[in-house]
Amino acid sequence: MWFLPHFFYFMAKTKQQKEQSITSITEGMKSAKAVVIANFQGLKVSEMEELRAKCRENNITCVASKKTFVKKALADVGMDIDTKQFDGAPAVFIGLEDEVAPAQIVANFAKDHKMMTIFGGILEGQFISEAKVTELSKLPSKQQLLGQLVGTLNAPISGFVNVLAGNLRGLVTVLSAIKEQKA
Repeated sequence: MWFLPHFFYFMAKTKQQKEQSITSITEGMKSAKAVVIANFQGLKVSEMEELRAKCRENNITCVASKKTFVKKALADVGMDIDTKQFDGAPAVFIGLEDEVAPAQIVANFAKDHKMMTIFGGILEGQFISEAKVTELSKLPSKQQLLGQLVGTLNAPISGFVNVLAGNLRGLVTVLSAIKEQKA
């Protein structure tokens, strides 16, 4: 079997590949409902794969990148953020459907994996701090809110059905008492 020389695997990216990476992160940030930027440095490959699997389940794009790429992508979406404050290697989590899901997944994963730290995020076109991302992660997700709404809307109907069923039970009890009285 033929293998490429191992130096080939570590070749630098071309300028076109770098620009393509920056463009994909920028486009993701522009179309996202929410973005979280966190440090993934120090995670084992298996832990990173576990995180990526959770992201895929929730339709969240996870992109490991360089600080300079993230800085350029942030600049392209109109944010002047100094990525030098990001200690470690940034991963960008892009949520296309839910504003809360990226924050929840990253914050919950960071609780179990102390190596992972949150740098900040983007919500409604504004950069938010790590504290805001943590607060956002404590909110219920869109699916949880929809479930609560359905439960709230269903509660009066359920109560009404129970009241009607109670009346029917009472009628059956009265009729069975009359039947026993006549027998």
